[in-house]
Amino acid sequence: MSNHFVRIVEPLDPKEPLKKFFNLNKLEDARYARLPFSIRVLLEAAVRNCDDFLVKKEDVENILNWKVVQYKNVEVPFKPARVILQDFTGVPAVVDFAAMRDAVKKLGGDPEKINPICPADLVIDHSIQVDFNRGSDSLQKNQDLEFERNKERFEFLKWGSQAFQNMRIIPPGSGIIHQVNLEYLARVVFDQDGYYYPDSVVGTDSHTTMIDGLGVLGWGVGGIEAEAVMLGQPISMVLPEVVGYKLLGNPQPLVTSTDIVLTITKHLRQVGVVGKFVEFFGPGVAQLSIADRATIANMCPEYGATAAYFPVDDISIGYLMQTGRDKEKIMCTRKYLEAVGMLRDFKNSAQDPDFTQVVELDLHTVVPCCSGPKRPQDKVAISDMKKDFETCLGAKQGFKGFQIAPDFHNNKVKFTFDGCDFELAHGSVVIAAITSCTNTSNPSVMLGAGLLAKKAVEAGLTVKPYVKTSLSPGSGVVTYYLRESGVMHYLSQLGFDVVGYGCMTCIGNSGPLPESVVEAITKGDLVAVGVLSGNRNFEGRVHPNTRANYLASPPLVIAYAIAGTIRIDFEKEPLGINASGKKIFLKDIWPTRNEIQAVEHQFVIPGMFKEVYQKIETVNKSWNALDAPSDKLYTWNPKSTYIKSPPFFDGLTLALQTPKSIEDAYVLLNLGDSVTTDHISPAGNIARNSPAARYLTSRGLTPREFNSYGSRRGNDAVMARGTFANIRLVNKFINKQGPQTVHFPSGETLDVFDAAERYKQAGRPLIVLAGKEYGAGSSRDWAAKGPFLLGVKAVLAESYERIHRSNLVGMGVIPLQYLPGEDAETLGLTGRERYTIILPEKLKPQMNVQIKLDTGKTFHATMRFDTDVELTYFHNGGILNYMIRKMAS
Repeated sequence: MSNHFVRIVEPLDPKEPLKKFFNLNKLEDARYARLPFSIRVLLEAAVRNCDDFLVKKEDVENILNWKVVQYKNVEVPFKPARVILQDFTGVPAVVDFAAMRDAVKKLGGDPEKINPICPADLVIDHSIQVDFNRGSDSLQKNQDLEFERNKERFEFLKWGSQAFQNMRIIPPGSGIIHQVNLEYLARVVFDQDGYYYPDSVVGTDSHTTMIDGLGVLGWGVGGIEAEAVMLGQPISMVLPEVVGYKLLGNPQPLVTSTDIVLTITKHLRQVGVVGKFVEFFGPGVAQLSIADRATIANMCPEYGATAAYFPVDDISIGYLMQTGRDKEKIMCTRKYLEAVGMLRDFKNSAQDPDFTQVVELDLHTVVPCCSGPKRPQDKVAISDMKKDFETCLGAKQGFKGFQIAPDFHNNKVKFTFDGCDFELAHGSVVIAAITSCTNTSNPSVMLGAGLLAKKAVEAGLTVKPYVKTSLSPGSGVVTYYLRESGVMHYLSQLGFDVVGYGCMTCIGNSGPLPESVVEAITKGDLVAVGVLSGNRNFEGRVHPNTRANYLASPPLVIAYAIAGTIRIDFEKEPLGINASGKKIFLKDIWPTRNEIQAVEHQFVIPGMFKEVYQKIETVNKSWNALDAPSDKLYTWNPKSTYIKSPPFFDGLTLALQTPKSIEDAYVLLNLGDSVTTDHISPAGNIARNSPAARYLTSRGLTPREFNSYGSRRGNDAVMARGTFANIRLVNKFINKQGPQTVHFPSGETLDVFDAAERYKQAGRPLIVLAGKEYGAGSSRDWAAKGPFLLGVKAVLAESYERIHRSNLVGMGVIPLQYLPGEDAETLGLTGRERYTIILPEKLKPQMNVQIKLDTGKTFHATMRFDTDVELTYFHNGGILNYMIRKMAS
């Protein structure tokens, strides 16, 4: 099909006429120069892909007219340049692709049509756990155990890398997906099929936004939506509002990028940016390194925006040089961005575009801080940490409360570890982890942690041996510069040995705590603490026995590990007393910004990046030795407990089935506010008394072989049983936290899966009731797939997290939203009613539908299919069914 805009195509360099680009300046439209830089990326993609079928001329006009139409819920298509996956979400994607090939073949089509059209990279980084955390051999031991547990999954992924074209897999042990993306995979400008165009990406991890710090527009989508993009479909999105976030001033000497990001997170939660783009500008941006910007962009899901964009500037170009990218490509990148008006000078206010709204932050006002004890947006200044925690102890159970009776606030429990006596109290630190993409990508905070460790050791400070300390760098480059700068030795002396290259503690792969520590916590009903340099600290995520978890910069992780408690005022109380009896305060060992920068300039050099990444796809000998099948159709092993053909396409026909009303549905769960995908989606360890454990036991496995839910995401039988299995789930039908519900026909209290099975056998549909921000947290496709398999036909909530709502749509589950001013309480809903949801013959986006209860009460709710494309997916029973019919016809 011809493109309306071929007239603006021209060579970037007259000497290379075959290397062309769409010169947006030749649109000769004054609106272009006023567009936010993030919207310019959407515009370029629409112009380049305009075929009047998937992308229409009116879509280009709508984007150009952003300033006027941004408030009007206008839908536009977006075709990203590439897709990125991690193994937890990538395995189910490859499983779905394999099953789709089978389904297309059954319907008489060509199964090899099911193939990524859009380039896709899969980074294996979520499987490794902190089983071993002491000693120089911890890394190798953890990696060996990772392969022992996950060999079957890895063989399957290796099959996928060979069976599917346009899919690259980065082996385990290479680094965290977002850091590998930043340091290696990102192009900034694509040079493909004879055209230059901006790099852009969607990923199956909500923290895909980290790449926005380099000027690559990207955000997280559900695994289901990512699969459609891989198959050549554009993302259908509502043209977003863009909040301009103006940075001014310089940070104070003791402030880290982590402090800045936690401050911004709290600020933007207050501003309200859900579903919007945030674009950073102002002279303060020029004070931030790419690692600092990436840290801020990484936390985008925690303040609720879709993207947190830093346009490309000279510092971005310098980062490409520093990380060892090809010099000629860097020159073309700069030349292209200048040619299309996408290279930013943050000190030049004349370049400032129009924004929906502008908010400001003076970087000089930022103070050292943490976030917690249960949510990333709950910022606490370091000077207030002790008082805040002690207030939380007695406060009512909630995001800032543990409801410990005052008489028990000073409880202490003695225990023995390695033959020595210790005691734990409320606030004792038992996990201290330098982990996650948020901070391990940032040399300033990693070297800051190393220098602090050096000074601590030299001052005679130690960490108590029962504290589970760990260091999981984001890539081999981090280990390289920590070692070369001479600080690794000191980190190791404090117990921060390299335990693996992956997300690890931040996603719940924290491994076991010593039994004596767990016994002490349980005996005293103690609020024990995990401190991590991560991005998420929701209840039950980090470890079942750490009820309080705080996000902190890497240097502060070490400081709290040394202190052994969160109940310390660093300004007034010493970190410890050395062998000479001298009190050592945090200020005595905190490195200055100048010290850190001097070491960074000396040791973070391009040669390191080149050396590490040249061998990234071949360095893992265990991966190289895997023997994977070479057939184009996957041969499913019925004995496998890891990889199983999913039932999503059973009985699928080419003919569409008309959606029917949902009649007499029971409520499976009645949930409150901020129910996250950590509560819904199977994650972490498989409890021995759970339905998933019973299933695995019936297949002949012992508890030692259970592995984690994340590692079994390719088996729907395990994942369905692990849906809503979080020990911290609060279901209003039950008087305590836990993964149970009431089966109303019998009145019995059952595990959620067992209750759902009873309803299914009786032919009864199910719905879920929920409050605000349903589905907040990581972008987990099983948070939608799992409820679908349990028989959930609809969710009725006050509001939704963006990705999770999209995932529900992708699975054909109806996201219903209460009308403004209404909720379960105002409508008098108990959840014990039966619900009939009436679907009219002709459905429209965001239409209101009638809901009738068996009590005779009737009310309306908004059906959150936001676009015509989403309705098309629903009519097909989900996005994958739509793609199969399209490929098979």
